[in-house]
Amino acid sequence: MDIAAITIIIQLIFLEGILSIDNAAVLGAMVAHLPNDRPIPWPSPLQFLEELSQHVLGYQREAALKVGLLGAYIGRGLMLALASIIIHIPWLRIIGAAYLMYLAFHHFAELYHAHCAEAGHEAIPRIRGGFWSTVLAIELADLAFSIDNVIAAVALSDEFWVVMLGVAIGILVMRFAAAIFTRMIDWEPALQTGAFLLLLAIGAELLADEVWHVHIEEMTQFAISASILILTVVVARTPLRIPVRLAARPLIWFSAMTQLRIEATVTALTSPFRRRERSTETDTW
Repeated sequence: MDIAAITIIIQLIFLEGILSIDNAAVLGAMVAHLPNDRPIPWPSPLQFLEELSQHVLGYQREAALKVGLLGAYIGRGLMLALASIIIHIPWLRIIGAAYLMYLAFHHFAELYHAHCAEAGHEAIPRIRGGFWSTVLAIELADLAFSIDNVIAAVALSDEFWVVMLGVAIGILVMRFAAAIFTRMIDWEPALQTGAFLLLLAIGAELLADEVWHVHIEEMTQFAISASILILTVVVARTPLRIPVRLAARPLIWFSAMTQLRIEATVTALTSPFRRRERSTETDTW
């Protein structure tokens, strides 16, 4: 291994660390609602895996992060293998940005429904995703993150093994950072909302780069991410939280309406399949 390769790997680790700070914050926030004292809820045919998985993966919150780490390796590897193709398919980045923004809208919609319930207003009941739906959301989010990270990594080196090693070490950094951020959410719950504000910022940065060709440097992205998290804590622990909550109501309402429209569209598209499934169950009875 020559000096040039070592310096590139160091740059890649640094780059992954910068780009993964917001990734880790989001992953930590996504698993924060999972219990830290319950085993993985395996389907009935796979119940025999419960004891083994608990020893290997731990309880649900820790297991989701570990499964997310495995998915991150697979996703980064896939993105690296297809990097030359992905660079020339701009709509993939747009889809990734849209999905990250959808996750943020979904979180703020949950805040809207929770507020309606506390105020005694009629609202559509919401169900927070369980273990497997959370794992799926983590994998999809990491694929969206991977597109931007891998393109930045490939720009530093065209040697596959060099890029893969640097990215792999960066993923390990992200894994431990996500675990730390989950503990920080227990200390300051407002950080969970800050993490989803990051998703809006990341999605907006991706769209600005792809649609309007406005590129934001990695250090600037890091500064934006850090500022969002710091301001979230400052607002939560000072009298500023009252005017900020009032100012945020339009965003929360818009998120709830967006979520309802998306769910209505998905329901309309999947209704033929659900009707077929119900008719099959009726015939069985």
